[in-house]
Amino acid sequence: MGLAGTWASGALSSGLLPLKATRDRDGTRRRPVVMPVLTGAGAFGLFYGAARLARHIPPLNRAIGSVLHYADDGSTPLVLATVSANAVAEELFFRGALWSLAGKSHPVVKTTLAYAATTAATRNPALVLAGTATSVLFGLQRRTSGGILAPALSHLTWSLLMLRYLPPLFPAPRPPEITRD
Repeated sequence: MGLAGTWASGALSSGLLPLKATRDRDGTRRRPVVMPVLTGAGAFGLFYGAARLARHIPPLNRAIGSVLHYADDGSTPLVLATVSANAVAEELFFRGALWSLAGKSHPVVKTTLAYAATTAATRNPALVLAGTATSVLFGLQRRTSGGILAPALSHLTWSLLMLRYLPPLFPAPRPPEITRD
């Protein structure tokens, strides 16, 4: 939660962040909701398939398992709140404040590189790969939609689905049983 607070306060202190709404033919303003949620679900589907393969690659299996064990260790409501807060806060910062700072000169590339560098600090190759891929996707959404709502909804959807469906693929190793003879 501390990291989410850091991202969000940094982003919100940078100024106004565009949500962006689209206009229908009749002039009605609409916020993009359905497509971002479907995009997040689609991204999850790709990641789920990749995770099933990664289980058979020992370094990736360990890397993913080391992240997912936190989902089982904490209180479910707190884990859900933390994941949700971080998803939205990261989009506020990277597709909001940092995007604005990047200007018109390759903001998708710049924000993706910044996000990849941030996740590299974890020294977890699975997080770096996932963070880079999703950063490109969410950056393209930001560019297309013109605001942070679409990438935030996609990131939130993707994160919650990952939290719900990936941990069972990577169960924590059980300690060896001690037998007395």
